[in-house]
Amino acid sequence: MAQFGFENDVHSILKLDMPITNAPMARWQRKASSSNTSSLNTLSPGKSANVSLSSSKTPNKTPGKNKKTPSKMGGDRFIPTRNNKQMDVANFLLTKENEPADANPESQKAWSVTLNGYNIEDAKILHLGGKPLNAPEGYQNNLKVLYSQVSTPASLKKTRYISSTPDKILDAPGLRNDFYLNLLDWSSRNVLAVALDNSVYLWDASQGDITLLVKMEREEDYICSLSWTKEGSYLAVGTSDCKVQLWDVENQKRLRSMTSHTARVSSLSWNDYILSSGSRSGHIHHHDVRVADHLISTLAGHSQEVCGLKWSPDGRYLASGGNDNLVCLWPRVQEGSSNSEGQLIRRLSEHQGAVKALAWCPWQSNILASGGGTSDRHIRIWNVNSGSCVSSLDTQSQVSSLVFAPNYKELVSAHGFAHHNVVIWKYPSLSKVSELNGHDGRVLSLVLSPDNTTVATVAGDETIRLWKSFEMDPVKKKAKEKLFSSASSVIHQSIR
Repeated sequence: MAQFGFENDVHSILKLDMPITNAPMARWQRKASSSNTSSLNTLSPGKSANVSLSSSKTPNKTPGKNKKTPSKMGGDRFIPTRNNKQMDVANFLLTKENEPADANPESQKAWSVTLNGYNIEDAKILHLGGKPLNAPEGYQNNLKVLYSQVSTPASLKKTRYISSTPDKILDAPGLRNDFYLNLLDWSSRNVLAVALDNSVYLWDASQGDITLLVKMEREEDYICSLSWTKEGSYLAVGTSDCKVQLWDVENQKRLRSMTSHTARVSSLSWNDYILSSGSRSGHIHHHDVRVADHLISTLAGHSQEVCGLKWSPDGRYLASGGNDNLVCLWPRVQEGSSNSEGQLIRRLSEHQGAVKALAWCPWQSNILASGGGTSDRHIRIWNVNSGSCVSSLDTQSQVSSLVFAPNYKELVSAHGFAHHNVVIWKYPSLSKVSELNGHDGRVLSLVLSPDNTTVATVAGDETIRLWKSFEMDPVKKKAKEKLFSSASSVIHQSIR
C-alpha cells in the first residue's frame, strides 16, 4: 500500500512538467510539432513508438534558441487586417493619379470662379510658361504691371529726334514785313518761290540753283502773293497794281496778266484750272485760265482784306480768311458758270483777330484749321460739314500760318508777336510736340516740302529757314512708298 501511494505522488509530481492540455500550444511546441510531423513521414513504422516517447520528455533548453530566424516570406511578419472599404479608397486614389488632367480651360475657369470668386490663372505673379497673360481692356492689374515679362509701351516706342536748329538758312534781302501778304510757296517739283519786294526768286532745293523769274517794271510796285499749280509747272503772282500774272517757269515766260481787282492781290489758291484770288477790297475772284474771258465768278463775303485763301484737297470747298476776323466757306465753281455771284455756305465768326492762317487736313477732308492774329492768338479746328468748332487752343502769340504734316499727323503753326517761333502740335489733341526757335523777327509764312519732311519759314529778319522735322522711319517710309507705287500702278492700268 505504501508503495502504491508513493507511485501516485511521483506521478503527480511528474504531471507538473507535462504541458497543460487545455492551454494553447507554446510557440516552440508548434514548431517542434511541425518539424516532427515532417520527419515522421520519412521514418519506418517500427520506430514510431520511440519518436512519440521522446516527444513527451521535457527539454533541457528552450527549443529553437540556437536556430536562426526563418527567411521564408511571411515566416515572422505581422500583417494587419484591411477591410474592403480601405482597399476601394486606395484603388480610387491610385487610378485618379493616372487619369489625364481636365484640359478644358473654360471648365477650369468656371470652377475657379465658383470656388475662389476669381480666376486663379489671372492672379499668378510669376508665370514662367509661355507668354504672360494680358489684362482685359480697361483693366489695370498692379501685380501684372510690376512683374510682367512684356516691355511697357513707353520702352518699346522709339523717341523721335527733332532738331532745334534749321537744316539750312537762306538770305532774303528786301523781304516785305507785312502780315497780310503770302510771299512763299513750295512746288511739287521741289522748287521754292519767294517774293523779295518787287522780284520773285526761285530756289531749286535739289540742285541749289537760284533763278530770278519776275521783276516788276515800276519800282513802287511789289509782289503780294505767290501760288504754284499742282503740277509745279506754272506760278501765279499777285501784285500791288491789282493784277494776277501767270508764268511758265520752265521757259521763264509770262503767259498772261489778268486784271479784274481794284486793290492789291494778297492771296491766291489753285483748284485745277480755276485760280482764285483775294484782294484788299474784300472780294474773291475765280479765274478760268484757259479762256480769254477769265473772270467767271466774284465772291463778296468779306468787308476787309482777304489775306487767307485755301481750296480743300478734294476741291469741294474754298476757305477764305479776312482782316474782318471772319472765316468763310464757299462751294466749288460750277461748270459753265460765268460772272455769277457765289453762294456763301458758312460764315465762322469765333475769331477775334485777322484770319490769315488756314490749312485743310489732308487725311480728313472735312477738317479745317484756322489761326487768329494778335487780338485773337487762337488756333481753331472746324468741322466744315456741321460748322462746329471741334477744338480751340490759345497759343499766346499771333498766328500767321498753319500747315498739316501728314507723316506724323501733326499741325505746324508759325507765330509773330510775341514768340516769333514755329510750334509743332500733335493732332487732334493739340498737345505741344516741339518748338523751333531761331528767327529774330515775326514768322510771316510757313510751307511744307513736297516730300512732307521739311518746313520752310520766312520771317521779318529777312531769312528763310528750312527745318527737317518730319523725316519718317526708314521701315515706314519703305512701306509707304510700296503702297504708293501699287496704287499708281492701278491708276495707270485703269487709264490704259
